[in-house]
Amino acid sequence: MVDFRLQALRPPPSRRPCLTAVLRMAGLRPTRQRVALAELLLGGPHRHVSAEQLHLEAQGARVNVSLATVYNTLHQFQEAGLLREVAVDASRSYFDTDTSDHHHFYLEDEQRVIDIPANSIVLQGLPEAPRGMMVTHVDVIVRVKKTPQI
Repeated sequence: MVDFRLQALRPPPSRRPCLTAVLRMAGLRPTRQRVALAELLLGGPHRHVSAEQLHLEAQGARVNVSLATVYNTLHQFQEAGLLREVAVDASRSYFDTDTSDHHHFYLEDEQRVIDIPANSIVLQGLPEAPRGMMVTHVDVIVRVKKTPQI
């Protein structure tokens, strides 16, 4: 007979060994800080996060990491294919844990990014890539804001 009361008291199993393997397979050394940030980023459902948001989450989780390290780690994860960068303007980027092909709404009033399924937008007439280059992907960001109340 299983005592479910004891199971409820146990902490959930750590994803740390799995994330360590993911980082290694991506060609990244699984440092303590990288693994801790990977747990925060990849430990739940897909989401969009800024470096500042992740830094605040890290502080709340008692992960001792500087904002510069968070920025560097996010860019390393992006270069390794673990994240997609969504640049909404020259000074603001979000990092998307869903690396599949899809597009985004940028909610200007909330400074938030949400997904648009890839099949919701039809792209036609893309120019050919310059000689010696190839198109790797197309990012569409649709900016929206709340309709003014009259």
